[in-house]
Amino acid sequence: MDNQTILKSRNRATEYLNNACIAVKKKEINNMEITDFGLGCHEKIGLQLLVYINTKRVCAKELILFPCQICPEHKHPPVKNEMGKEETFRCRWGTVYLYIPGKPCKKPKASIPEEFSKHFTVFHEKILNPGDQYTLKPETLHWFQAGNEGAIISEFSTTSRDEYDIFTDPRIKK
Repeated sequence: MDNQTILKSRNRATEYLNNACIAVKKKEINNMEITDFGLGCHEKIGLQLLVYINTKRVCAKELILFPCQICPEHKHPPVKNEMGKEETFRCRWGTVYLYIPGKPCKKPKASIPEEFSKHFTVFHEKILNPGDQYTLKPETLHWFQAGNEGAIISEFSTTSRDEYDIFTDPRIKK
């Protein structure tokens, strides 16, 4: 992604945080990760990620999603004899459609762009509104999409090793 897209996305994500009354420092904003997962369509498949802390034991982040933006299907595998990441998502603002293994939803709320649909395999739907939370066990395949207004998710987890995440779509680059 080019620098202009990154700066524009950072500014937009900061507006979302401000609207949700989530205070962040300028240094945190400047370190915010903006990703399109190497797919080149950030508005559809992408994420804005603000990491507060990531130690050998715990991690805390804000995941900012623009309207209908998707974080693609993935799981957190074991790394160096340690279990994969366990994470709790707490919706802070907007609506989040979270998909996990289980009985598929007959009419999912999420909408996957046709060109990516073959890389999404789990459709048991959990709808998270502000104040709702859901905990994912290690190695649970999952993906999520923001509703029409966008969303902010606070993530609380064990150590994050995003570079080891396994994505269903083999084209994804981190």
